[in-house]
Amino acid sequence: MLEVLGLDAEAEAIYRAMLSHTQDGVCELAARLDIPEQRVRDGLDRLSALALIHPSAQEGIGFRPTSPETAMEALLARQQAELAAQQMRVEASRAAAAKLIAECSALRPRTIDEESERLIGPEAIREGLARLADAAKQEIATFAPGGAHSAEDLEASRAPNAALLERGVRMRTIYLDSVRNHRPTLDHVTWLNARGGQVRTTPVLPIRMIIVDRARAVLPIDTTDALAGAVILHGAGTVAALCALFESIWSTAIPLGSAPPHDPNAMPPQERVVLKMLSQGYTDEAIAKRLAVSPRTARRIAAELLVRLDARSRFEAGVHAVQDGWLPPSR
Repeated sequence: MLEVLGLDAEAEAIYRAMLSHTQDGVCELAARLDIPEQRVRDGLDRLSALALIHPSAQEGIGFRPTSPETAMEALLARQQAELAAQQMRVEASRAAAAKLIAECSALRPRTIDEESERLIGPEAIREGLARLADAAKQEIATFAPGGAHSAEDLEASRAPNAALLERGVRMRTIYLDSVRNHRPTLDHVTWLNARGGQVRTTPVLPIRMIIVDRARAVLPIDTTDALAGAVILHGAGTVAALCALFESIWSTAIPLGSAPPHDPNAMPPQERVVLKMLSQGYTDEAIAKRLAVSPRTARRIAAELLVRLDARSRFEAGVHAVQDGWLPPSR
C-alpha cells in the first residue's frame, strides 16, 4: 500500500505490527508475521533509515514506531526531496544539452545544410533575426540572459516588436531576475504587456536562445560571445528538445510585473540558486556573471547566506542547506 512512498510491503507489515503490538520485540514480531527473525531485523533497518521507528528507552524493546501522522509526513517529505532532486537533474540535463548543441554548432560547415544555418558577425545575426521575425506566424520565445539592455536598445526594439504583436504573433520572453531593478527594462515590459507581450524572470538561464514558431531555434555559436556568430537550427528533434527546455523554465518563472510569492519559511529563488552554486564551488565572479549582477552583489548574497545558515564556510553552508531542507539531498 505504501510502496509508492518508498516503503516495501514487508517493512510496512512490520511497522503496522509494531503499531498494534507495542510490546513486541524481534522474536514476537517474527512469530506474529511468520517470517525469519533476520528478515525482521532487516525490515527494522529499512524502517529506521526512513525515520519510521526510533530507539526505545524501555528495556527489552529495541525500537518504537513513530506515530503514523509523523511517519507519513516524513515519507512525503523524503519523496518531495527526491522529486526535487530529479527535477534539478532533468533541468541541468536540458541546459547542458542546449549548451552542447550551441558549442557543437561551431564545428558545422559554414555552408547552409538541411538542419542548420550559420550567421557570422553582428550584421549577419541582425539580418538573420529580422528575416525570421518577418516570417514568424505564431510565436517567438526568447531566453534573454546577460542582464538588462540599454534604454537605447530597448527603444529600438519597440517598432519591430509592435509589428509582430499587431500581426498576432505571440511573444514570450524570459529575463534574469536582476532586471527587476532596472527601470528602463520595467518600462519596456509595461509597454510590451499593454500590447499582449509576456515577460517572466528567473534567477539564471542556461543559454541565449530564440525559438520561432517552434520550428527554428537560434543559438550563439560561442556561448561566451553572443555577437561572434549564431546558428539557426531546423532539425525537428533538436528544436523540440529546446522547446521543452523553454517550457520547463517558463512554467516556474515569475511574471515581471508580479512580485515573487513570499513565504517566510522559504528561500527566495535567487538565493536558492546562489546557494546551489556555492555548494558546487562557483566563485563570486562566476555567480555574478550567471545572475547578471555585480561581483559585489554576489559577495553580499553569499555572505548573507552564510550568516542565515550559521555557516563558517561555503562548504558548511551547503551541508547546512541540505540538513535544513533548503537543498534536496543528492550525491
